[in-house]
Amino acid sequence: QVQLVESGGGLVQAGGSLRLSCAASGRTFSTRARGWFRQAPGKEREFVAAITWNGGSTYYADSVKGRFTISRDNAKNTVYLQMNNLKPEDTAVYYCAARPDYSGNYLYTQVYEYDYWGQGTQVTVSS
Repeated sequence: QVQLVESGGGLVQAGGSLRLSCAASGRTFSTRARGWFRQAPGKEREFVAAITWNGGSTYYADSVKGRFTISRDNAKNTVYLQMNNLKPEDTAVYYCAARPDYSGNYLYTQVYEYDYWGQGTQVTVSS
């Protein structure tokens, strides 16, 4: 049984920073590929960032490129999302996601591609 638990959300002023964490439990193979998504009120869940198993490759949505950084610590089975220069439009519930990946080299960017999801953590950016 895989469980993902996010933490680190909160309220921050525009221009500020937050660091989200997503700790996984269960079979390590089931959580090789990892990603972050977000969902604002009245909007669909959207891709934010993804990272490969060895952390060698990352991919970002254009809206966060240059401001957000995804990273991972496989010894802790934890993925992080460092968010800098936050904007009010970044306000959303942030979800981490995981799935198995045989190659360890693929980046998944679609909601339907992930098997496991965390409960979400609220990020609110005030102007």
